[in-house]
Amino acid sequence: MDYQIKNSFLTATISDHGAEIQSVKDNNSNREYMWQADPKIWGRHAPVLFPIVGRLKDDQYRYKGQTYHMGQHGFARNMDFSVEEKDDNHITFLLISNEETKKSYPFDFELRVTYTLLNNLLEERFDVTNTGDEEMIFGIGGHPGFNLPTDHGLTKSDYYFKFEPSVDHIRIPLKAPLIDWANRSLVATDSLFEISDLLFKDDAWVFQLKGRNKVSIRTEKSNYHINVKMDNAPFVGLWSQYPQTADYICIEPWWGIADTVDASGNLEDKKGMNKLAPNNTWENGFSIAFHDEKE
Repeated sequence: MDYQIKNSFLTATISDHGAEIQSVKDNNSNREYMWQADPKIWGRHAPVLFPIVGRLKDDQYRYKGQTYHMGQHGFARNMDFSVEEKDDNHITFLLISNEETKKSYPFDFELRVTYTLLNNLLEERFDVTNTGDEEMIFGIGGHPGFNLPTDHGLTKSDYYFKFEPSVDHIRIPLKAPLIDWANRSLVATDSLFEISDLLFKDDAWVFQLKGRNKVSIRTEKSNYHINVKMDNAPFVGLWSQYPQTADYICIEPWWGIADTVDASGNLEDKKGMNKLAPNNTWENGFSIAFHDEKE
């Protein structure tokens, strides 16, 4: 079922299936900011990634002597959440561990995903509570896809990423679908980072982050831009489908990462994971500011 939250600037539509954003529209221009999930290209809008980010080696891991199987980005994006609370401009979705989740993930948890509209900004917050009696190990992240408008003669190649702060960043290469951690390198992101279909021929661009960061989609040919602000996400992924292509781009704040090519397969050893003591809650998230060219 879809739910709407709204203020004077934006209307956001979010599904209880996966707690996934379906649409964000500008109330004045009726501009649709979110990718509309063409199944021939990429059939999702903005999935929530939990309890892993990316792919496991051989789609499996070991924990306390038992082997578990789990597909890319975990199971939350494919599950129905309940609505815990809602008002005009915010909504909280809840997923509780159950017999189905225990088949691939042995921990007891509550996952809350809260969306809040503040002027032209949509905040997406994650709250993970460990309701079990042992330390919980998890990854989590966002995967929002944004339209790149092509009216007024614009093309995908007219857009670029802008990183703030304006410094070079460490890129973590992929040997798809796994991370080649040993071959990290410093990449120039202190100037315009041009977007093109070929940019993603080898899959996503993954960067390490420290502290507060903002990654924007911009163009010199209009005022349309989208800013994704992250206070302390350790990683960000930039991605668009290839070789099937379309006019959209994903900026993905991550608190987790795919397995490395030399991963042991033990969950306790998995790089980038978060560890949470019993009866504690982990809180984090990011925000998206939307600016239409007509402003």
